Formats: sequence, C-alpha cells, structure tokens
Amino acid sequence: MEVVTTFLEGALRYIGTIAISDWLDIALMAYLLYQALKLVGRSRAASLGRGVVVFLIALALSDVLHLNSINFILKNILTWGVLGLIILFQPELRRLFSQVGSSKLASFNPFARAQQKSVIETAIAQTVDACADMSDSHTGVLMVFERETNLDEWTRSGTIVDAQVSSQLLKNIFFVKAALHDGAVIVRNGRMYAAGCILPLTHNVNISPDLGTRHRAGIGMSENSDAVVVIVSEETGAISVAIRGMLKRHLTPATLETLLKNELMPKEEEPQERFRLRLPWQHREEKEAGNDANV
Repeated sequence: MEVVTTFLEGALRYIGTIAISDWLDIALMAYLLYQALKLVGRSRAASLGRGVVVFLIALALSDVLHLNSINFILKNILTWGVLGLIILFQPELRRLFSQVGSSKLASFNPFARAQQKSVIETAIAQTVDACADMSDSHTGVLMVFERETNLDEWTRSGTIVDAQVSSQLLKNIFFVKAALHDGAVIVRNGRMYAAGCILPLTHNVNISPDLGTRHRAGIGMSENSDAVVVIVSEETGAISVAIRGMLKRHLTPATLETLLKNELMPKEEEPQERFRLRLPWQHREEKEAGNDANV
C-alpha cells in the first residue's frame, strides 16, 4: 500500500510541475497526430504507412540482433527515405495542412450559420431538380460538394463561376455542346464556385468495369477528400453519389435529396441539460410528481 501511495504522490508532484505551455504542446501534438493518422487511414497512403512501420521494425530488430550489414544499409535508406516520404506523401500532407488551416468561425455566429443553412438547402433543392431532369434526358453530370477538405488544387483546373446554384444554370453547363460540360462543377459553401474542373481518377481496380470516366473521377475525388460527389450517367441516366470512396448507385431524386441533406446540412446541436439550483421544497415536489406519474 505504501508503494502505491508513494507512486501516486510522485505522480501528482510531477503533474504539478507541468506548465500550461506543456499542456498546450501535448494537445497540439495529439491533434496533429490524430489528423495525420485519420488522413493516412482513409487514403492511398495507408499501404505506404504500413510499409514504413515494417521498415522501422526491421531496423530495430537488426540493431538488437547485431546484424551490422543490414543495419548499416537500413540506416542509410532511412537517411534518404525521409525526403522520399515527403515527396510520396505530398498530396496527403497538402490536404492535412489545408484542413488544419480551415476556418470554422461561421459556426460561432448563429446568424451566419442560419444563413449558410438556407443557402445549402437551396443548393440541394436546385441540384436535385437539375439531376432529375438530366437523368431523364441522359445528360452526364459530375458535381462536387466541398466540405472540410479544401479543393483549390482542383478548382484551379477549371473556370471560376462563383454563382448561386440554380437548376437552369446546371443544365446549361452540362448541356452536351457546352464548353464546360466535360468537367466537374465544384460547389463551395452552397455556391457554384468553379466549373469544367478536372478530377483525379480512382486507382481502385475492383470497381465495376461498366463504370466510365465520369464515375471513376467521382470516386477518385471522394477518395482524395471528404467531398460529396453527385454523378448522373450519360449512358443510363442513373443517379449516383460517391462518398469516401464508396459509390451509391441508382438513386431516386427523393433519395438523392435525403442523402445530400444528411451529408451537407449543418448538424443541429442537441440541447444539453444545464445545472439548476433546486431549493429543498422544489426537489420534494418534483419527486412527489414523479411518484404520482408512476402510479
């Protein structure tokens, strides 16, 4: 028992020596590590990350087992491997810093939040109307709704529009003879930000062979970001949505609207029960009311 007491006293003394700057340092490092692991886990960097872990284990074992030749080679590879990893992980690192630098100040302003909600609702309604019409006419559609991940890397490949989302404008853009119909429309904060954008194709070899370039670009965009991608097939008119590398196909306009609202609308914060100071007789009255209800 004395050992446990001594250990706890020492731990408390040690915690007391930690300054506020140390806690801030720990919190920032934990946040950056969490974001890095989350990014690696949902991208093509996952296999590379596992390879790095295997390499580090092999390096440690060669040192413990005194395998001098192998240890020398691995240490030299490690020296240049850091630079190689930075080059290989360049897109992932760029997205990570974009997410860290993204601002959420609008969430602290209830008026801006309500206005943003209305804009997104309008954008969803107009998108559903346009997709329903273009599904009937077998017009190809590729729309990207930006969320946390900044998509400037892909908006630069298109033409800046910065217009309110409207059904008629979407149908004009994706009209088969329009100049921008082959690219994607990127929606940012409920507004049509850019059109004619070139998206990255998926490297997944297990997707259905009947999916064309438009679907592969939509899946690739959802693999490289947290965006919601809406696709209408030019061949079949089927409506699909790609999220986190997964493709949901053959959606009805009603299902599309529900899915977009669930993914894009700001989540309502559940009201939390606040602390109330109850006087003794108030507590007794509430208890008696509860007993009467149970009877």
